[in-house]
Amino acid sequence: MKLAAIDIGSNGARMQINRVLTEDSKKPNVKNIVSFKKVEYTRFALRLGKDVFYHQRITENKQEKLFKLLKVFKLLMELHEVDDYLAIATSAFREAENGEEMVQVIKQDIGINFEVIDGSREAEILSHVIATQLEKDKNYIHIDVGGGSTEINLYKGQQKVASHSFGMGSIRGVDSQNGRIIDEQMQQWIFENRKEHLPKKKAIFAVGTGGNINKVHNLSKTGSEWLEIEDIKTLQTYLEKFSFKEKVNILKLNPDRADTIVPATKIYLNAMKSAQASSIRVPNVGLKDGMMYLLLEKNLNIKLHEMLFF
Repeated sequence: MKLAAIDIGSNGARMQINRVLTEDSKKPNVKNIVSFKKVEYTRFALRLGKDVFYHQRITENKQEKLFKLLKVFKLLMELHEVDDYLAIATSAFREAENGEEMVQVIKQDIGINFEVIDGSREAEILSHVIATQLEKDKNYIHIDVGGGSTEINLYKGQQKVASHSFGMGSIRGVDSQNGRIIDEQMQQWIFENRKEHLPKKKAIFAVGTGGNINKVHNLSKTGSEWLEIEDIKTLQTYLEKFSFKEKVNILKLNPDRADTIVPATKIYLNAMKSAQASSIRVPNVGLKDGMMYLLLEKNLNIKLHEMLFF
């Protein structure tokens, strides 16, 4: 069986196709042993947020690129003979005046059905994959910074105890007046909810998802999945010394990463400081992985806790 996840974000648009390998389990309470083999991954810097957050709509130029990209995705799914797919759009689509109109046009002209989700649904889908990364005896703050929104989740072990979506991200950053207000709201929310839901004397660890924290982790070259907060601060100071052009030409960052990595890093750092988390794990998973888990539940007709992954 092959499954595809299409994620149209505010900065990048991506599609991943996985082959699903399953075998019956002899373990109690486990019905299937499951593994994924990635057979296709495509990402394109569509940058819908640049349009929507400033013009409140998806402009004709972006529409043309979006339609071309989705036709490519559709052809790749056909070539790979995909059995089922899930297509999701996040903050740029839900805030665009013509977002719903675009969903209908895409369905009619290209044949891809899209679900436009809100921040809480985005956090819920992410939780499917994040919970599998957590240890039962630790407390966590999960920080996911996208182009237009930031999702914050607090976990007591593998149990999510609080969640909130904030309308700022790597494109709609913290340096504007509105961004600073939302950033303060985020920090206050983290402080209050950590105090209410998590033990005061127990350490809290951060988990980071999103393209920018993955790139920060890659640039830091720590040799493990973990970054210390001081490592991130040091890298942020280093990156701020370079102009946009220098980030592209000297550091070899893609243009859509070069102008979003520093704003995103500020959000991760502010969230970690508010939670008093001194380190962050970067497991290199994201929304597309949570979408794959949803597709698994649907197509195997069993719940995630009845599966064993390897």
